[in-house]
Amino acid sequence: MSGTDGAARRAPLRRRLRHLAEYALARGLCGLFGALPVDWASALGGALGRALGPRLAISNRARANLARALPERGAAEREAIVAGMWAHLGRVLAEYPHLARIADPGGGRVEIVGGEHIAALRDDGAGAVCVGGHIGNWEILPLVAARMGLPLVNVYRAPNNPLVARLLRRLRSGGGALRPKGPEASRAAVAALRRGGHLGVLVDQKFNEGVAAPFFGRDAMTVTTPARLAARFGVPLACFRVERLGGARFRYTAQPPLELPRDDGGGVDAAAAARTINAIIEGWIRERPEQWLWLHRRWPEDGGATAAAPEDRA
Repeated sequence: MSGTDGAARRAPLRRRLRHLAEYALARGLCGLFGALPVDWASALGGALGRALGPRLAISNRARANLARALPERGAAEREAIVAGMWAHLGRVLAEYPHLARIADPGGGRVEIVGGEHIAALRDDGAGAVCVGGHIGNWEILPLVAARMGLPLVNVYRAPNNPLVARLLRRLRSGGGALRPKGPEASRAAVAALRRGGHLGVLVDQKFNEGVAAPFFGRDAMTVTTPARLAARFGVPLACFRVERLGGARFRYTAQPPLELPRDDGGGVDAAAAARTINAIIEGWIRERPEQWLWLHRRWPEDGGATAAAPEDRA
């Protein structure tokens, strides 16, 4: 057997062992955080994230993104945002075992703004496309919607580790159907809208098959599928937002459906809609920059548009 053949045989074994180790760590952390009251778990996760995250090499990507997106902020302020981002991310991870409790309408942890827009989408007898971003604890977006009578078919990027993916699916359950990105998700989205259902998508990550749309002053490859589906099925396109107000308490805002821009022929201009959505999400992030994942590869490294290529979070 050649050295190349031996390496090829060892690679799957190393991958399986790595997946098992990652799964064991994830299960252990879920057990630890799940055994604590939600406020304690969230605070512990935040403290760990703040202490450890900024030391990781991947934080340099966040620093570079911040320097390009928010050049008006000083270096010290951007470093504070990086630390705050990690504290926030630590809280999000620690809150996974408590998602159902956080989203419980009787728990008093989520303040609803624009609930009338959720009710209108629920009661109009038609489907809708609901979009958001990785802001606040985005995992409660579908859970709160479902508890208000608006279950979503949620399209997301599955983790590469299938064991961790199954664990997260269990923790995320209760917010509607979960469909990892791919052909199955596309079919599920179309089927849901055809029967008057509602689709949920986070749209703030790079989508290489989309269009180049401004985001913090630089073109970023942006998905146009939500606008295209809304136009195809004649349904509303609405933006949902979650903000962390402090600890494990949140504000959940449903905005009125967007007025979709039209092209010269009267059809929906999906590229213009993508620019509009990017501007909305950028505004949210500017208000609370520490609550967004600056770790994303949201922009091309050189600041220009990239060629289309298969994607991959979600």
